[in-house]
Amino acid sequence: MVIHRRAGLSVLLPLAMAVPMDAHGWEFKGYGRVGTGGATSGGTQQCFQLPGAPMKYRLGNECETYWELELAQDLYRGDDGSVVRVGGMASLYEPLNHLPTFVGDDGRVRLPQLYAGWQSPLFNGGTLWAGRRYYKRHDIHIGDFYYWNPSGEGVGLEDYQFAGHLFSYSITREDTTDQPDKATRHDFNVGAWQVNHNGFIELGASYIDKASHVENSHSGWSLTVEHNQEQFFGGQNRFVVQYGEGPGIGLGQTGDLTASRQTTSWRVLESPRWQVTDNFGGQLLALIQKTQAPNNQGLTWTSFGVRPSYAFSEHFKLVAEYGHDQIKPDAGGTRKLDKFTLAPTWAVGGKAFLARPEVRLYYTYAKWNRAAQLAAEDDTALSATGAYGSALHGSNMGVQLETWW
Repeated sequence: MVIHRRAGLSVLLPLAMAVPMDAHGWEFKGYGRVGTGGATSGGTQQCFQLPGAPMKYRLGNECETYWELELAQDLYRGDDGSVVRVGGMASLYEPLNHLPTFVGDDGRVRLPQLYAGWQSPLFNGGTLWAGRRYYKRHDIHIGDFYYWNPSGEGVGLEDYQFAGHLFSYSITREDTTDQPDKATRHDFNVGAWQVNHNGFIELGASYIDKASHVENSHSGWSLTVEHNQEQFFGGQNRFVVQYGEGPGIGLGQTGDLTASRQTTSWRVLESPRWQVTDNFGGQLLALIQKTQAPNNQGLTWTSFGVRPSYAFSEHFKLVAEYGHDQIKPDAGGTRKLDKFTLAPTWAVGGKAFLARPEVRLYYTYAKWNRAAQLAAEDDTALSATGAYGSALHGSNMGVQLETWW
């Protein structure tokens, strides 16, 4: 379903404002970002993302408008603690810069979540669910990077409590606009495994069935181990190791369905988030990912980024972000991109790093090398046919609102 951007906002925003948080048992949650900006060379704002990298560092580097509005309600509550709940979410996405994966001037509205769940003592506090939903997603905020994301449409039993751990199993078909061909995916998860003071391990295993309707498809699998250290300098620290083969090279989600077992991928990720004082917070990301594939089709992706935030008062922050991405293909030149943003911020929600809403003024500068330019899609920021022409650098200025509740 495709709508004009103004029509979409005119429908979704009044709906959000009209539904009280707890009216008649309803729970309402949401997320949104919207802004405007321009390239200092003239024209519309440009987004800087290294070709082949699955994410970009976000601050002052988001061309799109995006909103999520979620409603949930308990339909039944039993004396034994049973709860039957239904929920759904509408999302509006508009690529203001008309990136090549989208067609036309308008965005799209989707229902990324529509589900029902039954929590019961029969499942030791776990929930039997069915439908389409965001399921056990793990992300790094500064890159909006979902490194572990087995979301989809299917059924599952989530957080069955046994021996002090939480066990989950789901069978789904991945449901994203980026994966037109679907395959059945099995996900098994063990969480709440305490290994040190305030430190917990979560384990995940995925198996992707061969998609018989896709020519030259294969089955695949992946493993994920995550250590989460709570109360880490007022925040948390995540250390993640992942490995996959075949379609499992997507690691946190389904990868190329035609990838054979000779195609493998591994990733190591470290991301501390801190709130050392009421005024000083931030997040850092460091990762390396290597994909090995036949015929020199593999590559190595390395990334490092940091976003510090300092609140000078209850409602004013200065936020900065630096991000570096590098992709070294087995064949071809090494691509590089560096991006820096400075953003004076009206902190409507308070001093903390993750407090929202925020209204940001920003200046973003990026530079890249010739290999990155040659690999870029036509008319995108890094390409020679984009807003910056043959130059290997560019900048943007603008304003953005980001909020969640």
